[in-house]
Amino acid sequence: MLTWAEFERVDIRAGTILEAREFPEARRPAYQLVIDLGPEIGLKKTSAQITHHYQPTDLVGRQVLCVVNFPPKQIGRFMSEVLITGLPDADGHIVLTALAGPVPNGSRLM
Repeated sequence: MLTWAEFERVDIRAGTILEAREFPEARRPAYQLVIDLGPEIGLKKTSAQITHHYQPTDLVGRQVLCVVNFPPKQIGRFMSEVLITGLPDADGHIVLTALAGPVPNGSRLM
């Protein structure tokens, strides 16, 4: 079982997607995203394999939850700095984690 202290080490924050564009260099279909994670963390980049359910224009302005304390990951020439969260649908395509209402960017999952 996971202890509360161990769970608290995972830093999950709310952010708003500011930019979303195709990532043709990715091995699997993906987008490059820029996410505003509030004044403490700032703007961070990530890539996400979410092309089945979303178009780039659908993503801009959407609030998402991101793990912000994983080490950055190099994906080709692109550096992914956070992990955007989602769950697989019945066919294995990722559906983004949704918030029930707006919260300030940078808010931490408690």
